Amino acid sequence: MDFELKTLTRARICSEKTDALLVLVPQDTGAGSDPLSALTALAIKSGDFEAKPGKLLAAYRAPGIAATRLVLAGVGDASPKNIRTAVAAALGAVKNGNTQRVVLCLDLLDALQAEAVRAAVTACGDVTYVYTTTKSKASPSRLQRVLIAVGDAASAKAAKAGLDKGTALLKGVEFAKEWANRPSNHATPTLLAGAARELGKLRNIKVEVLGPKEVAKLGMGSFMAVAQGTAEPLRFIVLRYDGAAKTVAPVVLVGKGITFDTGGISIKPAAEMDEMKFDMCGAASVLGTFRALAELQPALNVVGLIPACENMPGGRAIKPGDVVTSMSGQTIEILNTDAEGRLVLCDALTYAERFKPRAVVDIATLTGACVIALGGVRSGMFSTDDALAGALAQAGESSMDLCWRMPLDDDYAEGLKTNFADVANVAGRAGGAITAAKFLQRFAASFPWAHLDIAGTAWKGGAAKGATGRPVPLLLDYLLGQVASSRPKAAAKPKASAKPKAAARTRA
Repeated sequence: MDFELKTLTRARICSEKTDALLVLVPQDTGAGSDPLSALTALAIKSGDFEAKPGKLLAAYRAPGIAATRLVLAGVGDASPKNIRTAVAAALGAVKNGNTQRVVLCLDLLDALQAEAVRAAVTACGDVTYVYTTTKSKASPSRLQRVLIAVGDAASAKAAKAGLDKGTALLKGVEFAKEWANRPSNHATPTLLAGAARELGKLRNIKVEVLGPKEVAKLGMGSFMAVAQGTAEPLRFIVLRYDGAAKTVAPVVLVGKGITFDTGGISIKPAAEMDEMKFDMCGAASVLGTFRALAELQPALNVVGLIPACENMPGGRAIKPGDVVTSMSGQTIEILNTDAEGRLVLCDALTYAERFKPRAVVDIATLTGACVIALGGVRSGMFSTDDALAGALAQAGESSMDLCWRMPLDDDYAEGLKTNFADVANVAGRAGGAITAAKFLQRFAASFPWAHLDIAGTAWKGGAAKGATGRPVPLLLDYLLGQVASSRPKAAAKPKASAKPKAAARTRA
């Protein structure tokens, strides 16, 4: 979908020929003499329309308005959240049929902010996204173009910033959705590595892919153990976005890339097992974030690490009670082979140390326990660093991709103790999301670290089954918030002594 930004008067908006005109109407809308303002005022006065978030009033070939279809959409106080709700509702009402071009009118909004435009753009993407890759008869959305109309130059400047950020985010989210939605036979570790290599063709992104031999040489025994039950070879994907000086420490993103999870020998129930293709949504979110970074080109350095493999119950698969040695040297007793995500992530966290990172964030569909705790509204967030946790929480709020900080009390690690290794990979049902995080914490002691458990937010089931693209918005806002602090500090000028100052005056 293409987006265009234009500064248009109310009269010009009324005469704009388009398939649909969507008008965002805030509370206390001002009066006007043009047909659009008059119709809006009349609808509100008559009680047929309220400017509450999500409220709609549709008209066909309204007098004085050139658009075939007109939709008034209430936005209340015009917050980004309300704008997202309104645009999703309005566009949902007109996207079917012959609608190919839409004008989205933001002219009625006072003091237009960039975040409002970003919310509108991403809402458009959410409504019109259609997965088509493995369908014999693809039916993509007919909507091809959205013209965003604003009323003056000041609004246009803010709108341009929001449009740039919104379209970049949309590309990242849709990239993440695409790879998360693909069936596992169309998104093997090898194919996932191919997707990363495609990103490597973009500006400032470099990609390296390690295979089984390289991973074995690194000593990633925990990662290799998960992959040993499948015929599909593992891949360890390393992405680098270099937007700042080499001296600037990077942020490292680690995405769980289990391209299909049967549970291994501790096999899952058959019902809804097809959804385990989504167990690589953490990896997909890292790929999507890099896609957005390539568009925006922010001045910071980012590393992406994706340990990708399948978890299958083959003849060589790991068994409950097996002990493996991680890259860190710590031994792990595998009490449950369905707790495999932490086994691949722990080696990736150890690998992250070589980049001397300023912070490390891992993203994983890790535990059903997190779904029970937080549902599908907020991702679970665990962190050993208050500043990092605060920055992620703030990014969640600003991007409307919410998370919630969870505890990491040492007492939760008691259940991970075992007589046969340094640590067990599970600690029972109680507090399962927390004990999983406590396991990962053992491998993240040398840097500020956070863990995002996205098991409840990465995809939806039922009739709306599909990936959400989360937490790409949260990650992108967090990274953009780090740009200012990523700039290398200028070297302080040495103070001159009294004699050189005198000499300088003499020479002058």
